[in-house]
Amino acid sequence: MQIQVEQVQGVRFSIKARGHVIVSDQPQDNGGNDTGMTPPELLLASLGSCAAFYAAEYLRTRKLAENGVSVSVSAEKLKGPARLGDFQIHVKSPVVLSDEQREAMARSVEHCLIKNTLLNPPTIEVELEAPVEASV
Repeated sequence: MQIQVEQVQGVRFSIKARGHVIVSDQPQDNGGNDTGMTPPELLLASLGSCAAFYAAEYLRTRKLAENGVSVSVSAEKLKGPARLGDFQIHVKSPVVLSDEQREAMARSVEHCLIKNTLLNPPTIEVELEAPVEASV
């Protein structure tokens, strides 16, 4: 998987993947124009949409519902170092579920790739490329 991020203007960025484009920006009180979600909001969106996928697939494969799953995700801003923590994922089913189905659907959501990535942090390498000053 790979994405490409390009600065559009100021703190607004275009994020591209497989021909899809989204915008990331900052609120006006943080120097942006509020034309898109912030990077932390995009992280929560990724986690929430992943959880929703697994919940919806559980319902679809059991012919319980085709549509209607909703998910909300919240997190707290923490310091030392600055990061998000205390994530809460709230999944809402559009149909009544038995206790057994509720437990099975929760187990299904536990398979979310993004959730498991956050629980088992990957190594992250930062590589900087900058032009070299021309010699005279």
